[in-house]
Amino acid sequence: MDMKTSTFERVESEVRSYSRSFPKMFDRAQGATIYDQNGRSYTDFLSGCSSLNYGHNDQDLKQALIDYVSRDGIAHGLDMFTDAKEQFLAAFERIILQPRDMDYRVQFTGPTGANAVEAALKLARKVTGRHSVVAFTNGFHGVTLGALAATGNGKHRGGAAIPLGGVARAAFDGYFGADIDTTEMLDRQLSDPSSGFDAPAAIIVETVQGEGGLNAASPEWLRRIETIARKHGALFIIDDIQAGCGRTGGFFSFEGMGLSPDIITMAKSLSGMGLPLAVTLLRPEHDIWSPAEHNGTFRGNNHAFVTARAALEKFWADEGFARKIAGNAAYLEQRLRAMAETNGLSLRGRGMMMGIDTGSGEAAAAICRACFSDGLIIETSGSHDEIVKVLAPLTIPRAQFAAGLDTLETAVRSQMDHWRIAAE
Repeated sequence: MDMKTSTFERVESEVRSYSRSFPKMFDRAQGATIYDQNGRSYTDFLSGCSSLNYGHNDQDLKQALIDYVSRDGIAHGLDMFTDAKEQFLAAFERIILQPRDMDYRVQFTGPTGANAVEAALKLARKVTGRHSVVAFTNGFHGVTLGALAATGNGKHRGGAAIPLGGVARAAFDGYFGADIDTTEMLDRQLSDPSSGFDAPAAIIVETVQGEGGLNAASPEWLRRIETIARKHGALFIIDDIQAGCGRTGGFFSFEGMGLSPDIITMAKSLSGMGLPLAVTLLRPEHDIWSPAEHNGTFRGNNHAFVTARAALEKFWADEGFARKIAGNAAYLEQRLRAMAETNGLSLRGRGMMMGIDTGSGEAAAAICRACFSDGLIIETSGSHDEIVKVLAPLTIPRAQFAAGLDTLETAVRSQMDHWRIAAE
């Protein structure tokens, strides 16, 4: 540990996590590459946990922000009207909502995904007059208390230090195996007045569970969940914080599935270049908030509005962008499938949100350590951290993508051989 990093050991809280996996002093970044203070380059397959879908410091997004700051544009505006906010909202309406025939109001929450979830759950309870929410096994929705109650991860739940209530847990798609229809189980429980399930205010679901193990729900399963929500008078909420903004292909992770959620939560890559920004999208008939009933000092991050608008106009106004994502996703699937089959493992996830199930948290951690030693930043996912999870920027050049996957392939082969030998 050098003198600079020892400052973190001396001053920063023990709660830090990613720095333990990647104990280097990072200095700058561009595209899919991060550089440490000694100039060594690392390919980034973490992308700020999907907060950097367009890579680091995209030149056009960066220039838009530089121009805005240089003219003394409003930085902090609470929820007052600003030109930056108006331009973002107009672009979001024109580029995202109208072409998809989606009628939603945009609520600016505190600038984290967890706060967007808090707003969604509060609003669902306010609209329905009910208190219970149905969430799913392996779901992750944030670590503030309301969002944490809907989160399945035991480690994070333990950090609350108080009971977490108001949420009933249902089984996600495939949780009990491919032959068990968990939607039938949920519908039966909600229909039985003696099941112990209270009538829910909402059902909240991720289409692909990012932290829970890259579990991808089928469109059929998701449609049945929405039907169950309608049948039982609950609002249908899709948490698109990690799976959205192109990570699974379309701007929304549920595009083409025939779904019409009441509420959608978004954050992470919404700002385009890692600036804090979160929104809760809600159908107009559910917009029954009183002024400031849910607020936050930093809900008006105008710098993020500027880069978010630039991202929409650069990437999502281009009809070819989704095709480019699909091309990279097909390549990723091809490479990961070959790795998995060669090593007797399985593939998880969808789109540019895929990984390999090693079956062991220790093996997955060893693979990630080996990758980092060879200049690749990659992390784990799953109940036991057993999934090696690829979250490369959507815009990564194919040659760099291939080289990073070569590094991963080498690490998977060597580490899985090691773990097999150790097990014998």
